[in-house]
Amino acid sequence: MGIKKYKPTTPSMRFTTLLNFDEITTREPEKTLLTTMNGTGGRNKSGRMTMRYTGGGHKRRYRIIDFKRDKFGVEGTVSTIEYDPNRTSFIALVLYKDGEKRYILAPQGLKVGTVINSGKDVAPEIGNTLPMENIPLGSIIHNIELHPGRGGTIVRSAGTSAQLMAKEERFVVIKLPSGEVRKILKQCLATVGSVSNADHNLQSLGKAGRKRWMGIRPRTRPVAMNPVDHPMGGGEGRASGGHPRSRNGIKSKGQKTRTPRKASDKVIVQRRKGAIANQNNK
Repeated sequence: MGIKKYKPTTPSMRFTTLLNFDEITTREPEKTLLTTMNGTGGRNKSGRMTMRYTGGGHKRRYRIIDFKRDKFGVEGTVSTIEYDPNRTSFIALVLYKDGEKRYILAPQGLKVGTVINSGKDVAPEIGNTLPMENIPLGSIIHNIELHPGRGGTIVRSAGTSAQLMAKEERFVVIKLPSGEVRKILKQCLATVGSVSNADHNLQSLGKAGRKRWMGIRPRTRPVAMNPVDHPMGGGEGRASGGHPRSRNGIKSKGQKTRTPRKASDKVIVQRRKGAIANQNNK
């Protein structure tokens, strides 16, 4: 996947860099795997705004993704690589031998015509899903389950991947994209390879209108608000508003927000990079 730059024919095109979508093989999604999406505009059932800076955007239809990959022992052939407006990564349409069609997250390097499979005895090749106890050490994986049978819940964004570091009695140790090292039950499934669309973070939207197409409204700076609207609001002139904090008054730089004695503490071997840096500073 490459990045496409535009000639500065207009002010907005001067800084626009977008994906060229070379990997995409079709523009028409599979109709049987689509469902409707209703926008809320950030309002709850009473019509009150509960989420700011949300609303508008282009109409979308949701693609039903198979995160569980529980089609064990049935080979599937990649039919298309498609764009999904609801996520940063690309998706792949898989046609199984029994006639069923499913969407999966497309790994980097997956091609049309590739045969993929799921199960304990499949080869640890790109696109295959198997329990982490059967995946070789050092392998790059994504779409990882935290609880057996619930489907992959972590490492699903564009270009992300985790690495299998070690195996213990009940657990395997993996290193997440954030730098956190944690234990996960060895029966949990994971897919081999990294997630597609690694150049997603190199895009520059170029203009505010493209953000509106995505359903994101303009964001108001807290220091520009009144004291009734935000803890950092008010003051004379360009007063900074004190220490950066959220709308609820929780400090946003340096203060720990993780719940003490959280249940997952016992499976975290090493905290993420930012957390380790903060501990060292103290």
